[in-house]
Parts: sequence; C-alpha cells; structure tokens
Amino acid sequence: MNTAPRATLSAFAATLALAAGVTGCATSTDDSPTEAGSQANTSADNAAYTATLKGLDRYYQQRLDWGPCKDPELTRTGTQCAKVTVPLDYAAPKGPTLSLTVSRMKATGSDRERRGIIQTNPGGPGGHGLGMPAQLRAKMTPRVAAAYDVIGMDTRGLGESSPLDCGLDSISWFRGAGFDRASFDRVAKKSADDARKCNKKYGDRLAHYSTRNIARDVDVIRGALGERKTSWFGQSYGTYLGAVYANMFPDRVDRLVLDSAMNPRDYGLKMFQAMGPANEKALDDLARWAAPRDGEYHLGKTPAAVRATVEGLVRRAAQRPIQVGGDRLDHESLPFVLYFLGTDDIDNAEYAKTVRLLLDAAAGRTVEPSERLAGLLGAMFRTDETGTGRDYASALAVLCADTTAPGNAEWYRKAIEKARPKQPVFGPFHNAPMPCGWWKAKPSEAPTKVSSDLPALQIQATGDTRTTYEQGLGMHKAMRGSKLVTVPVRTHAVFVGYPNACADKAVNDYLLTGELPSEDYTCPRDQQADGR
Repeated sequence: MNTAPRATLSAFAATLALAAGVTGCATSTDDSPTEAGSQANTSADNAAYTATLKGLDRYYQQRLDWGPCKDPELTRTGTQCAKVTVPLDYAAPKGPTLSLTVSRMKATGSDRERRGIIQTNPGGPGGHGLGMPAQLRAKMTPRVAAAYDVIGMDTRGLGESSPLDCGLDSISWFRGAGFDRASFDRVAKKSADDARKCNKKYGDRLAHYSTRNIARDVDVIRGALGERKTSWFGQSYGTYLGAVYANMFPDRVDRLVLDSAMNPRDYGLKMFQAMGPANEKALDDLARWAAPRDGEYHLGKTPAAVRATVEGLVRRAAQRPIQVGGDRLDHESLPFVLYFLGTDDIDNAEYAKTVRLLLDAAAGRTVEPSERLAGLLGAMFRTDETGTGRDYASALAVLCADTTAPGNAEWYRKAIEKARPKQPVFGPFHNAPMPCGWWKAKPSEAPTKVSSDLPALQIQATGDTRTTYEQGLGMHKAMRGSKLVTVPVRTHAVFVGYPNACADKAVNDYLLTGELPSEDYTCPRDQQADGR
C-alpha cells in the first residue's frame, strides 16, 4: 500500500497518458474486449460478466474530448485531461455509470518514433494519478519520451473520478492502538465507526470499487484511445493493479514495469502487518546514522540510546500530548508521523531533525513544524481541508472490495500484543483494527490469482518500508516472466522518487527496446545518495 512519504496519505500521484492523435477513435471489431479471467475467478459471477462483454461497446467506443486540466499546475506541465464514462458494475453495463478523469502527455516524437501508450498508477490505493505523466516523463530519456503517450488517471471513487466521501474526519486505520485497553478500545471504535459511515452512505455500491473493476476501467481507456495494446508503469499498489490487469487481459499488455511491488498473496491486512518490522528496521537505521551526530541532534550517543529516545518520546506522548503548532500529537497519532519520516534513507537528517523538534515540544518549548511535518499533521487532523478524509474513504473502498478482515476487535488486540515486544513503536500501528472488518458490502468476486509468464521488469529496494523486499520477491515469484533489479537502499517508488542511475537506465532501456535483462541483478548505490 503506498502512502506518499512526503506529506499526504496518498502514496504518490500517478497518471495515465493518452494516445496522441487518436481522440475519438472507436475500437474495431478486432479490438472488442477480451478478458482472460484468472484461476481464482472461474465462478458463475465471472461467467456472467463474460456474457455481458458485448454490452460494453459504447464504453470502448466513446469519444474523449481533451482540454485543460482542472488543476492549473497540470496544464502548466503540458498535461491535458478528459472524462471517461465507465459502468459502476461491469456485469450490468446498462446500469449506473461513473465519470473518470484521465490525463495525458503526448509523445514528443514523430508518428514513426511513437510506439503507443503507457498507462500508470502511483500507488495507494488512494493515490491521485493525474500528475503521474509529468513525474514519469521527467525521468524518461528523450528517446523513450518520443515513443510513449503517458496516461494518468484518478481511479474510480478518487479525486476527480466520481469521488467517494464518507464524511471521515480522521484516519482511523492510521493510528497506533496505544499502551492500554482504553486507547485500544478508542481506536477500534473509531475504525468500526468509519466503516459504518461508509456503509450508511453508499451501501452495496461499495462492492464495485475493486481492483478488478479498476483493471477493467484501464482496459476501457485503452480501447477508447484506439490502442490494441498498452504498456504499464505501476508503483506500490500500482504494481498489484498492473499484475491484475496483465492476468485479466494478457493479450493487451505490451511492456510492463512494476516498481516497489507487493506480494499479491498478502495484499490487504497481511501486507500492512509486514510493514511493522520494516519500519522498526528503518528506525534502527536512523539510530545508527544519528548516534555519531549527537552533537547536532542530541538524540543519543549510541544507536541504542537513539532508539530509547524515540521510544521514550512515544511514551511521553501517552502521558501528555505534544503540542506542535495548533495540533496535539499523542501516542496514537505520533507513529503516523514516524512512519512517513522513515521512508527514505536520504531523509535521515530530516527524520532526526523532526524527532529533535518533537522532543523540544514535549519539554514545553514552543516550536514551529517544518513544511513536511505541517503537511503530515494536516493530513491527519484536517482531513476535510486537505482532502485526506476523502482519499482515505477511496482507499478503504478498494481494499474492502478486494479483501476481508477480522471484524472482532479482540483479534487485533492479540495481534498487537504479540507484535509489541519486537515492534515497540510500530506494532500497535501496523496491527490496528482495519475498517474492512466492519464493512457491509463484501467482495463481489474472488480476487485475481496473480500468476503469469508475461515479461515484466521489476524494481525493488532492499529497505522498502511499504512494500518490503520480501513482499517484492513474492511478486517476482508470481510473475514468472519478470526480471528483478534490486536497489540496495531504503526508499519506496525507486524510479520516480530516488536517485539511482542504474535503476533509471534499466527502466528506460526496457521501455525503449522491450528487452529484459538476461538475469536478475543488483544496482550499486549512487554516490549522490550517500550524502545523507
């Protein structure tokens, strides 16, 4: 699950690039949708869906009218936007519809140089995707930029795509469950209440916000663009979406890049729980970095002392919330801040500086939050103003349409206590009650069993705290035709967000030539990333 390390709940923004010069093209008879299905979707539901495919022609043949994006910053980058209509329920194509917003940056080359489209997803679920074309284009070589229209999309229920709004005024699942029973009960109640708010407002509609339906939306966009095939770049959750699409529509896939992949078998609660040990490890890494710099940050002269300082800060927040600007961080909300600060090893200085600031605030000093800390506080405490409450509802809608979770609060309490000895900071955070346990609309179809021989390039960081390296190995095993490029750093979403010339070359070479490396390999760490 991505969650943007810089300032918001959303992991990263992503975009879908739309094909140049094909606006309004209709799909021919040969381009009618074909869905392979998956080994886990051979049920009557899947058969019923297949029987309705012909009823989707009007969606695949719709005209896309391109114009300026709602966000002037996107327009400034040369990005265009358009609306796409898709059915809420693909098994009922004549029923209610959704309006999705997609974005495009055209290929810079001639028709002869142009290869096609590359669709994208920034992660999440819940990551806004309209800005992803500009982010991806910035890392493309001129020859690759000449070859692809880059496509971005806000997925169904998110951002500018018929957004969901359950009226959530906090991020219940992103709170630590604390040290005592009263704190746990408070977090568990909030999680269940968030689910009930969404259930009350949207009811059975929530069953249709699944990854499988988002993959169908991706294919409608491909068809509406008049393209027989699409390439794909996904990071974090976007790797899962790309793998699901590849399994459902294997004959429509051109080139497939999976950056910071999750294990498709663990998608959901297990994946979130796997982040706990990874974030404790990131804290240990910070401690090793900060100890020799005690003269600057005053966090402790040994790694053990630095860790003790951070653990002590969380305990102090339980006794007396920390006043930062107009916000109060307690032991339930503080792990949220530490979770985001530990994403990138090149941010160790900012991580240490923020811990020092919070220590000063806990001691009663008046402090001003940094821009990044202010963004994180806004994401947690001002969800209506920042939009994170709506993004959170969208993320839950996808997760709960895809997976189920225990609806017994006691199950989570036991999981927390089991994790706490080895995960004193993040165990209560990454095992907190999941709203899906109280979700009314259960998944309408079985999840896709990701299992494919299709060629794919996978980029994975060894210290990833979101989709851990072990999680990535699970995707590598499921996508048997993939080649794995390992990057020995702590980061999430390598290509767009981290300086590594070797990984950049691997992605650009593959997109340009379509040739995968002959074998898996490990990149060296860039010297420019060592000045952390």
